[in-house]
Amino acid sequence: MSRPKRVAAKGVREPVQVYLDERDRGLLEALAARSSLSRAELLRLGLRHLSAEMLTEGKPGESLDSLIGVLDTAPRVPRDLSARHDDYLYGKAKKSDARRR
Repeated sequence: MSRPKRVAAKGVREPVQVYLDERDRGLLEALAARSSLSRAELLRLGLRHLSAEMLTEGKPGESLDSLIGVLDTAPRVPRDLSARHDDYLYGKAKKSDARRR
């Protein structure tokens, strides 16, 4: 008698076995130590990043949708980040810079 095929519930993850050489294992361990993320989460992030580069066939700028809400759970995000993003990225603009604009 054949076993019925299990259907994964939403949110259930499937285990995957990956063989890494010494160099890749070292990279994974270093990333895990530096980021405090699990090795599994790092592999998932890498897979998503690579797929976004290689599998995207959308219009230019369409990938910006993936950035919406990315800072919602980040700690210590300034309340005025959207209004003063240039100040946070480049430092406060000098008076001489304001005249050039």
